[in-house]
Amino acid sequence: MNDNLEEYVSQVARQAKEASRALVTTTGGRKNGWLQLSAERIRSQASTLLAENERDIAKAPEFGLTNAQVDRLRLTPERLEGIAKALEEVAQLPDPIGEIIDSNPRPNGLLVTKVRVPLGVVFFIYESRPNVTVDAAALCVKSGNAVILRGGKEAFHSNMAFYRLLSETLVECGLPEHAVQLVETTDRAAVGAFLKCHNSIDVAIPRGGKSLIERVTQEATMPVIKHFDGVCHVYIDRSADLQMARDILVNSKCHRTGVCNAAESFLVHEEIADEFLKLAGPALLEQGVEIRSDDRVRSVIPEALVATEDDYRTEYLDLKISAKVVDSIEDAIAHINEYGSHHTDVIVTSNFNSARQFTGEVDSAAVLVNASTRFNDGGEFGLGAEIGISTDKFHARGPCGLKELTSYKYVAYGDGQTR
Repeated sequence: MNDNLEEYVSQVARQAKEASRALVTTTGGRKNGWLQLSAERIRSQASTLLAENERDIAKAPEFGLTNAQVDRLRLTPERLEGIAKALEEVAQLPDPIGEIIDSNPRPNGLLVTKVRVPLGVVFFIYESRPNVTVDAAALCVKSGNAVILRGGKEAFHSNMAFYRLLSETLVECGLPEHAVQLVETTDRAAVGAFLKCHNSIDVAIPRGGKSLIERVTQEATMPVIKHFDGVCHVYIDRSADLQMARDILVNSKCHRTGVCNAAESFLVHEEIADEFLKLAGPALLEQGVEIRSDDRVRSVIPEALVATEDDYRTEYLDLKISAKVVDSIEDAIAHINEYGSHHTDVIVTSNFNSARQFTGEVDSAAVLVNASTRFNDGGEFGLGAEIGISTDKFHARGPCGLKELTSYKYVAYGDGQTR
């Protein structure tokens, strides 16, 4: 690694640490003002943002992006409006900093409180979704954290355009200039250098492919909140409303195939397998979905391909899905816990006991009953935007919104007590 890169990384990390200290005492009103102004600027600068995004789209073939990856990269007027609205929604959320989580008056008169505080500095590494640049900045600053953003090279021009906009509005609103910083080099060595800055960076959050997550986990010298694969399942129980189940499955798979909460596998109880597969098979095939399955599924859907063991562990992020007939709900749960990624799993059932068993025994960050996997999302869960969906159990799990970007400290009030 050259000296210039080391110096650059050290400077960015140091500036973030200084900004994080100033953010601790920044009022919620000032942070909300920045969010509102940023939303207005996104609308007024839409043409510039779209033009910069087109530069990235034009270079997509050089990076070998799939159609689903290009879709994730692309900005449209509608998506820009969605980004602006997400900022406004975050502004409407309660400021978590300073919240008294618990209060405990002791017999000696000491009042012990548990108070929500920022994590400090977040190093956020993500791939080709430029909207995430804005979501992450909004959530981090609102929760009192400085953030260092390392986006993918595929979205470099889009990310830079958003970064320039956010930097301008930070200064205009009197917030620390370096509360949001974008890593302005695509050198892969920069990631490794930042991951060594444990004295300045408090947590790393990688959001992307498996290789990225594994690299960050191995190299980080600070805690990591991981956003691992989304091998999400829909299980159709024997008591399911089959029309409902078909609609949920098609939506889970086809609404947007290139996102982490899209379904990648479905399981169906053997008692209703024939009837359901005759209903769902054509619906999936009409959408262009390639089905990879066991013999039992192929006996009803002859167009399906033979599934390998790896297919049941694969996050396709494409119009592909694995499928299997199971003998019982217990078999479905065992399959999901073995082959899934503990992200999002769904049961379609009209039986309360089945729903309770499934939600209790499936070890995933989000378990839904009679609803699409696509609802595991910060906005849909009422958290505002999200910085990612954690498949960890510590420190956060599921959609990571404002509160998941905080910690706490104990503050005790006395009047002269000694021990």
